[in-house]
Amino acid sequence: MPVSLADVTTANASRYLQQLCKHWSHKFEVKFDAHTGTVPFNETAQLVLTANGDILSLRLDAPAERLQTLEQVVEDHLKRFAFREELHFEWRPAA
Repeated sequence: MPVSLADVTTANASRYLQQLCKHWSHKFEVKFDAHTGTVPFNETAQLVLTANGDILSLRLDAPAERLQTLEQVVEDHLKRFAFREELHFEWRPAA
C-alpha cells in the first residue's frame, strides 16, 4: 500500500495532533496521547501522527487512488485548527 509522509513545522505540534485526533474520535476508533496518534479511516487507510518538539510528522497509508484526496483532507483540517499561523505541507512518498 502506498505511504505518504509530511513533516510540518509548528510550535503547536502536540496541540494540533490532539485536536485532530479528538475531532476524528467521534467518527473513528482513534488512539492518541500528547505525542502520538492513529486515525484509522477504514480497513485500508490510516493516519499516524507524531509530535516531536516543533515538528508534527504525518504518515498516511492509503490505496493509491485515495492517497491524494486524504492528503488534502488532513491538510484542510489541520489548517482550520491552525488559523493563526500558516502551515506548510510537502507530502513525499515513503522510501
